[in-house]
Amino acid sequence: MHSNHRTTLTAAALVTAAAALLAGCQRGPSTAGGPSPSGCPSALAKAEAAVRAAENADTSWNGPVTGPAAVSDRTIVYVAQTMTNPGVAGVAKGAEEAAKAIGWQLRVIDGEGTPAGIQAALSQAITLKPSGIVVGGFDPRLTSQQVARARAAQIPVIGWHAVHSPGPSEDTGLFTNITTKVEDVARASADWIIARSHGTAGVVVFTDDSIPFARNKAELIKRELATCSGVRVLAYENIPIPDASSRTPQEVSSLLARFRDRWTHSVAINDLYFADAAPALRAAGEPGSGPPFNIGAGDGDPSAFQRINSQQFQAATVPEPLSQQGWQIIDEFNRAFAGRPASGYVAPVHIATAENSGGATSWDPSGYREAYRKIWHR
Repeated sequence: MHSNHRTTLTAAALVTAAAALLAGCQRGPSTAGGPSPSGCPSALAKAEAAVRAAENADTSWNGPVTGPAAVSDRTIVYVAQTMTNPGVAGVAKGAEEAAKAIGWQLRVIDGEGTPAGIQAALSQAITLKPSGIVVGGFDPRLTSQQVARARAAQIPVIGWHAVHSPGPSEDTGLFTNITTKVEDVARASADWIIARSHGTAGVVVFTDDSIPFARNKAELIKRELATCSGVRVLAYENIPIPDASSRTPQEVSSLLARFRDRWTHSVAINDLYFADAAPALRAAGEPGSGPPFNIGAGDGDPSAFQRINSQQFQAATVPEPLSQQGWQIIDEFNRAFAGRPASGYVAPVHIATAENSGGATSWDPSGYREAYRKIWHR
């Protein structure tokens, strides 16, 4: 009888040990007993509150509700950095829709992603003598001669993601620049990691230091992550965007070998890094639903939403409201034509996840179409 009792205890001990060993082999922190205690309770509480607000998809319009009535018979030329960039193309589509709603004509000229192509496209735009020109996704300082010609011809120029900050930019000749605030986007993506990990995470940051705007965003992300002592940046991966498709897979394989379970979260200055990381994560047998749990601090293009909604190696993004920003471009031109100042509106940040996107492939908040139509056609 004693022998049987000992055998029973031994078997139970073996089962317990095996369970513990299995748990130790799983990637990421165990949540069986609830979230791990945070090493940064105040930073965690702040991050959780910010994320709850940013994830709210049921938001009312907080932009302009007053402004000049529609000025008639205007033509706009949208000069695109490249129409293969989903963000640039999404804004162009929104601007086309808004131009039709206000009664204007809009033409898109594709710069095809090269300095020479962009300069040629902007030169072509000026020769068309339009009422206004959009600098869509490129730095106007790269086309300073063409922008100076537009100003000399008294053609208002409005930028989208053209300079670092939203609002008028006198030194670059922009009536206004439309973008979310990079500080808000960086903070939101870092706060999501702090909140999602309950204040305990090993993070890889993907960026492109050759782009000053991207380098600044990555530094702001690191600064916000540092507010939580339980969050550690394991690696800072500087991969130029043009090289992302060739370099990211091998870098991800190397990261998995180096950090294993310690790598729990990733943040990238553009969603495209996770499209390129997916094959390497899949080949290593990592689950599409994570870890690592990945968030993009980028435009929020349709492919990013598809990865998020299908839980394939991306969990969240901080998207731009591309269509709404296209409508804002047309409204800002209307203010310029009426001799009014820019509206000063900056869209609030949003965090999109599978839980709040409703299967959508873009962030398209409600209310702006109705608001702008009321302004223009009152």
